Amino acid sequence: MKKRKSEKLTTPTHTKTQTAKVAQPGRQAQVDVSTIGGYLIHRLQEIGVRDIFGIPGDFVLQFYGMLEESPIRVVGTTSEACAGYAADGYARINGIGAVCVTYCVGGLSLCNAVAGAYAEKSPVVVISGSPGMEERRTDPLLHHRVRDFSTQREVFEKITVASASLEDGLTAFREIDRCLQACQRYKRPVFLEIPRDRVLTRSVYDHRPADNAPVSDPAALHEAISETRKAISAARKPVIIAGVEIHRFGLREQVL
Repeated sequence: MKKRKSEKLTTPTHTKTQTAKVAQPGRQAQVDVSTIGGYLIHRLQEIGVRDIFGIPGDFVLQFYGMLEESPIRVVGTTSEACAGYAADGYARINGIGAVCVTYCVGGLSLCNAVAGAYAEKSPVVVISGSPGMEERRTDPLLHHRVRDFSTQREVFEKITVASASLEDGLTAFREIDRCLQACQRYKRPVFLEIPRDRVLTRSVYDHRPADNAPVSDPAALHEAISETRKAISAARKPVIIAGVEIHRFGLREQVL
């Protein structure tokens, strides 16, 4: 596998038609939410991502340029593995973490950290660039490719709770929402791959995120609480082992 090329980060130019402001202390910026890249950044801010870890590479340079212009602080690391572990630790403290790397040589270096985050229920959003859809057809011998162009995504399907390749302006925005909602609901990593020629692709319709918040079943909840109380009352010397979910879902005060 070839190492990623060392290239200077460039700022993309595009026409802003639909924008959203998300304020942070001492810094404001507009994000073009009608593009795939802009919408992803906007949604990351909405769910509480203030910092993102990673290393830029050629397949993700344009998206990195958009990140640099946004209120999200980009934190460079010495390696992708370091970025993955930093995002995991950040998620455990902040409630959500994010990491952004280039295709395969960057993404596959994250696997151990992401697998650990999955095992420990740590909500990390993994973002990777990938070769453009057009160049895959015209230049199948692109660098960083392992076996075929879907290999990286297939690997991450095994160690994340949801994954998607944002290849189409018709479905990409819904896929972003689906994955981010899964990350928040299940407190486990998700994976989003953006072909570099789709970062500025616009939605084919006026997209608004759907409210798919999970709904509690009152009857099932009542039954579970009742059974728990009975089990504790019946025990002579009860020992309660609280799992990591207590911390991940912010339930420490309720438990105590």
